[in-house]
Amino acid sequence: MNRPIPHAAAPISLRAHFGFLLGSVALLLSMFFLLRLALLVHNRELIDGIAPAILAEAFFNGLRFDLRLVSFICLPLVLSLASTRAMAARGAQRMWLTACASLALLLGVIELDFYREFHQRLNKLFFQYFKEDPDTVLSMVWHGFPVARYVLVWLAASALLAWLFHRLDRATHPAPAHAMKAAGHPGWRWLALLLCVVVSAAAARGTLRQGPPLRWGDAFTTDSMFANHLGLNAALTLYDATRHELSDQRKRAWLDAIADTEATRVIRELLLTPDDTLVDAGQAAVRRHYVPPAATALPVRNVVVILLESFAGRYVGALGDDSGITPHFDRLAREGLLFTRVFSNGTHTHQGMFATMACFPNLPGFEYLMQTPEGAQKFSGLPQLLGARGFDDLYVYNGDFAWDNQAGFFSNQGMTTFIGRRDFVNPVFSDPTWGVSDQDMFDRAITELRARGDKPFYALLQSLSNHSPYALPDPLPVEPVTGHGAYDQHLTAMRYSDWALGRFFEQARQLPSFKDTLFVIVGDHGFGGVEQLTDIDLLRFHVPLLLIAPGIQEKFGATRDVVGTQVDVVPTIMGRLGGATTHQCWGRDLLALPAGDAGFGVIKPSGSSQNVAILEGDTALVLSEDRQGKLYRYRVGATSAAGTFEDAARQQAMARRLEAFLHAATRSLLENTAGVTTAHATAAANPPHRPVASDR
Repeated sequence: MNRPIPHAAAPISLRAHFGFLLGSVALLLSMFFLLRLALLVHNRELIDGIAPAILAEAFFNGLRFDLRLVSFICLPLVLSLASTRAMAARGAQRMWLTACASLALLLGVIELDFYREFHQRLNKLFFQYFKEDPDTVLSMVWHGFPVARYVLVWLAASALLAWLFHRLDRATHPAPAHAMKAAGHPGWRWLALLLCVVVSAAAARGTLRQGPPLRWGDAFTTDSMFANHLGLNAALTLYDATRHELSDQRKRAWLDAIADTEATRVIRELLLTPDDTLVDAGQAAVRRHYVPPAATALPVRNVVVILLESFAGRYVGALGDDSGITPHFDRLAREGLLFTRVFSNGTHTHQGMFATMACFPNLPGFEYLMQTPEGAQKFSGLPQLLGARGFDDLYVYNGDFAWDNQAGFFSNQGMTTFIGRRDFVNPVFSDPTWGVSDQDMFDRAITELRARGDKPFYALLQSLSNHSPYALPDPLPVEPVTGHGAYDQHLTAMRYSDWALGRFFEQARQLPSFKDTLFVIVGDHGFGGVEQLTDIDLLRFHVPLLLIAPGIQEKFGATRDVVGTQVDVVPTIMGRLGGATTHQCWGRDLLALPAGDAGFGVIKPSGSSQNVAILEGDTALVLSEDRQGKLYRYRVGATSAAGTFEDAARQQAMARRLEAFLHAATRSLLENTAGVTTAHATAAANPPHRPVASDR
């Protein structure tokens, strides 16, 4: 007597297997389409002015990337054609498909707010945060985002996917009566396998062109950065980020762009001024002895650097915004010197810290310099230069100095006095994620500055309240911001931080040291908005730089439009203190530039993107890792805008300077020649005579 073959073990016909395979492909592609649509809707404020045809192009590009990933996911189903038993193992196939789809779905849900925060698809930042301090990151996520709602949506959608794969299995399974005829001739199976492998290989490449397979740059086919990003796939970008992070080649990405001798020649032309004399020219690229013009010094003996979290120039009233977010900073700007075209070197706080204080740029492959072995050398920043002059030091911060290895990095640079989260007693407000409020940080800074003796000092005060999850005191001392949609909460935190800054200066004016102090206020980075200038999003970099000191406006005026970045802060400070300095800063004194010099800056976003940009005057060149460039004419401020233009000679010259900068800085970092020795700094603090004109 013949018994019916159980349904779960029934042989599978080629038609049935192809039905399940194609149905799975369609189901996965539909899921990725919906995830891309959800990303678009969740960040819908970014689509203003984007034509429907551009969005359609982005979704078509996305289909190509999705198909590439789906080909990998469905590879086990393709390979199962080699065996009738493997074809019949539908239970294992369903489990595999459901697990892959659920993981991709989870990444898509995570990316909704990741993109809103960083304007980047998932990249190595995703890993970097958790590698740094999982407890803090989990606290930030829990308190800043609707985690429970997202988890429920993910679980429900995963269950729906499991059910859909099950229904697809039932719909494409042969009936028991036809089970014995289902297997088919082995030759047909092997032919089907060969054809499927060829099709899968083509889909996995994502393109029929010769050369490399589909790359993230192939999604950048429009003038809209959001549309270009929309065409990418979260799982693939995260995989690429992981692959590049594990590769040593990423640290040498720009070393082959230009010869050593040419890079050295170009970088010296770019950085050295008539007030510089090269030191150790055979060993260091731009180590130099700088004697600022005597007329540019100020009557100050102390320095206080205030690094403001996420203080985006886009929303600063003194830089053109009319939303009333920063009234206190705006009042301070009227009594100081405001630089209107300064940019952060990166888009995260740690990059702002080492660029501002250690005078070293954010380089491709070394975005987390404070946490890597290369960051253990002594850079020619404020700790090194002012320590050699006998200055006391102070670092006051809302949070934990273990984050970003701040204590280790700055201790190695020469700082000794750290006041952090655990040193505050009875704070007005303490955020469970990051630490105390900006109000508490500035109050403690006043106490510490008041306790300074007669010895010159320098201090770094770093704010934190204007950071996700934007936990603020209740009741708020400021009116909440409204009318900016998804940015209301962030801008409310920025307004509160501005209030705390104003309150600090009210108290600081009562200090005996106030009249002898140079205050330097600079944003650590900006943050994304509706407008996205250029492929690199300049508004994420545009920050205010404000100098406040006795007599500064009388000597230099109220504003400067010269281009600069955070690496220009240290030489600008040293120029105001006067006296000779030996340093190897990768910036210049912005108040002692040669006549007609509009300034320059090199910037790079955080994450996996190896895109970099150089800004000179009102021109920006954005260069990708494969040396493809776009030239922009840009404008920041109340009427920010950017547009591409063609000038082959200008683009080639700017690209040469950018490549030389990256090459020379990377080489100096890898060869441990990026700073100055204590002997250099001490000799510079007590120079025997003024050097002659610079040796280029």
